[in-house]
Amino acid sequence: MSELPPIESAAAPEDPEELEASAASHGTRLPAELSLGAVHLTVADLERSLDYYRRAIGLELLRQDGAEASLGTGGTELLHLVEQPGAVPAHGRTGLYHLALLVPTRPDLASWLAHAARDRVPLVGLSDHYVSEALYLSDPDAHGIEIYADRPRSVWEGKVDIRMTTQPLDVDDLFAELDDPATAPFSGLPAGTVMGHVHLRVREIDDTVGFYRDVLGFDLMAQLGSRAAFLAAGGYHHHIGANTWESGGAPPPDADMAALRHATIVLDDEDARQVLLDRIRREGHDVEESASGPAVRDPSGNVIVLAAA
Repeated sequence: MSELPPIESAAAPEDPEELEASAASHGTRLPAELSLGAVHLTVADLERSLDYYRRAIGLELLRQDGAEASLGTGGTELLHLVEQPGAVPAHGRTGLYHLALLVPTRPDLASWLAHAARDRVPLVGLSDHYVSEALYLSDPDAHGIEIYADRPRSVWEGKVDIRMTTQPLDVDDLFAELDDPATAPFSGLPAGTVMGHVHLRVREIDDTVGFYRDVLGFDLMAQLGSRAAFLAAGGYHHHIGANTWESGGAPPPDADMAALRHATIVLDDEDARQVLLDRIRREGHDVEESASGPAVRDPSGNVIVLAAA
């Protein structure tokens, strides 16, 4: 077997280790068929970002129009970039902790990691979360990225609160999925890659849980005290992550920062979206109209667009 360059990374991003279970529902659950759509980000230099997301991450350019561009896989948009020259990273603010691209299979994750090793793509972490295996990166504007593969649902379903953890990733075992990691082909992230979850920086956990669980209708899957929470629909380990590790008590980003513009929740049809919109308004939250559809802000100012499939 040919040899790959050694894989180097900083310590993995902090994630749950001793998770505390909490009540999962207040009677207003979201449909199990819920998924996540494209994440919209502000970037300082569009061409720089396009080069990174195409070359390093393996997304395909779907369309570009002036200062905006869409990327994805198999013709499906996963990421939308808007250029704002001079934008600076939103350190110490609420917003995006990372967007998480879920690849279809474990060999797909192995192929991506082999590409990263061969092509010297810098990583910031490699972790085994029991529910999934994950690789972490940071783009040129300091937007966090996770590329991950789920373990079979039968391994963790119903046990997320006691099983989800952070351990070092067994890279050798992952590479055993490939005949030869040094020569394994890589032509980009595979079709079928989806936005698996979005992890947010928030100012406070209790009001975040109150919004995503009690207003939007996610189930609380696990909580790490006042520091982090993980919420999902349909029994998934998490569609939404939230933490205060870098943002406790922090304000939203300023207009001149490279930051999260919005994340997208996709309901299975228009009727389901309307039910959710009605509930949001009944709970006293404003629904804003945006170019991408109706949107609501969480207590930390993070914008969530509500789309219908």
